[in-house]
Amino acid sequence: MSALTELALAIVLGGAFAAGVVLVATRVPRLAAPTLSRRIAPYLRDIADPRGLTPLESAGTDWRTRRDRFMAAFGGAARLEQRLRQAGWTQDAAGFRARQLTWIVVGALAGGAVLVLLALVGRMSPGAVLLPPVAGAAAAAVLDLRLTSAGRRRRARVEEELPTLLEFLSLCLAAGEGLRDALRRVGEIGSGELTAEIRRAVLDSGTGSNLSDALVDLGRRLDVPALSRALEHLVAAIDRGAPLAGVLQAQAGDAREDAKRSLIERAGKKEIAMLFPIVFLLLPMSVLFAVFPGIVMLRLGVG
Repeated sequence: MSALTELALAIVLGGAFAAGVVLVATRVPRLAAPTLSRRIAPYLRDIADPRGLTPLESAGTDWRTRRDRFMAAFGGAARLEQRLRQAGWTQDAAGFRARQLTWIVVGALAGGAVLVLLALVGRMSPGAVLLPPVAGAAAAAVLDLRLTSAGRRRRARVEEELPTLLEFLSLCLAAGEGLRDALRRVGEIGSGELTAEIRRAVLDSGTGSNLSDALVDLGRRLDVPALSRALEHLVAAIDRGAPLAGVLQAQAGDAREDAKRSLIERAGKKEIAMLFPIVFLLLPMSVLFAVFPGIVMLRLGVG
């Protein structure tokens, strides 16, 4: 048995022993039970310390300070928050970074397990040492790609729902309802991503926020150009006292035109993508079937 194989066995056995010790320690009642301050804090903090200045809260504040420093070191916290809101994920930027760090650790451990397995079977190579960091980086990239894909899909659904929602709002306003009541009716009847955001804006406007501010925040959260443009025109019409039904009808027509234009663009891209299998698969096979019999006949000297 070589020294490398002995090292791999030591890593496997040591990791298994450490995992067993951690599992046993988490099941010990004295270690697994929460502390007294943590148990009584939810019942006493609002009464004895309404501003949250207990030592437990101070520890939480220190943790948040360290978390903010960690986020500042990576940078892009505001942009990450915007992407999370676009994707509809409820976690904040710090939670996403923590989740990404977990994925990195899991990927690195998986790469380390593969590395140990390669060492045990005797197929270890110098390049295999890079497997754990590469696996960790790939795991972080996969999570980031998932966030980007979720945001793109949600924005596409919002763009599809926008014309119908604007037309329904204009019909409600033309029937004599107010804007808040029309938005509430849309939130209660409709279903979809944009309808859920409308319900949230109505809830914000009913709990002390201005309706115009709630609509502006809605456009800022989703960051869809057509929706932001429609909401800006709607807020301007509210401030100036213009007829809202006509404004919404015009914005619904513009949204329909934008949807038609984007559909034509996607159809053009799909048409170009469909040419690749025809040019690189079907056409070479057709040429091969047409030319191959002649080549065989020439080699055989027939004809």
